[in-house]
Amino acid sequence: MRLVVTMIAAGLDRRLPQLAARVGKALAVGAEPDWLATDEACDLFVDASEPGAVVTVARAAIGDAAVDILVQPVAGRRKRLLVADLESTIIENEMLDELGEILGIGPQISEITRRAMNGELDFAGALAARVALLVGTESRLLSEAAARIRLTRGAAVLVTTMRRAGALTALVTGGFAIFADPVAGQLGFDRVAANRLEIAEDRLTGRVLPPIVTGATKRQILLGLAAELGIAPGAAIAVGDGANDLPMLDAAGLGVAFRAKPLVAAAARHRLDHADLTGLLYAQGYLKADFVASTGAAQL
Repeated sequence: MRLVVTMIAAGLDRRLPQLAARVGKALAVGAEPDWLATDEACDLFVDASEPGAVVTVARAAIGDAAVDILVQPVAGRRKRLLVADLESTIIENEMLDELGEILGIGPQISEITRRAMNGELDFAGALAARVALLVGTESRLLSEAAARIRLTRGAAVLVTTMRRAGALTALVTGGFAIFADPVAGQLGFDRVAANRLEIAEDRLTGRVLPPIVTGATKRQILLGLAAELGIAPGAAIAVGDGANDLPMLDAAGLGVAFRAKPLVAAAARHRLDHADLTGLLYAQGYLKADFVASTGAAQL
């Protein structure tokens, strides 16, 4: 099987040519790397039957260098569907944690978040427990929390470039629509799926309106969108950081754990630990010259 080994440095790293040479030697690659971006990202090509074994050899060759390595079949590398998580992926924040900080109960909420994202707690139960702590909160504070949203570096370029190339993009989150919808509008996502908080008389009731977006839901949405497009799930790329993202990462042709929790990083076939979200474009063989900057909010 013909495999492509993509190496992505954390920003401009003058050592990448030497590191790529080490990997090429370890894998007995005869050709020079194909550079996607000078000193930032390159491809090596190898014939092998086990991508996981290739990753192991390549990572051993670079030691502790801040370089991501993704290995996948060359065939079908460019994807036609992007499904992305929101919190700690497309944005840097965990929004219930932000709201908890505003309310002075940050530690209680963030500890539940941490355990849920690392797979120590059932996601739906952890979500209900965190939202229950918000009962009676004035709904206006949701806007205050939303003002804290920080986009992850590379998010806008990722979405805009893939849409320009004809891919469908979906933001699918176990978080809340009041935060997801504005982000989706700003970045131009084609579809959004998110949970909804129950509000009565301008206060949170402490409940989430059904149906709940869970890890299983994320997988079902990816499979449904692939069917709608008439493509195999292998033609999709998915990205997320938490345990509830693993079902969709496993279903996608290229499922990438992004700066993920330890359990997720260990379980995912592919991961980005150092690069920003443009690493997902390099993984698909885009040149840096192909990247398209965001032109602002798009109509959904």
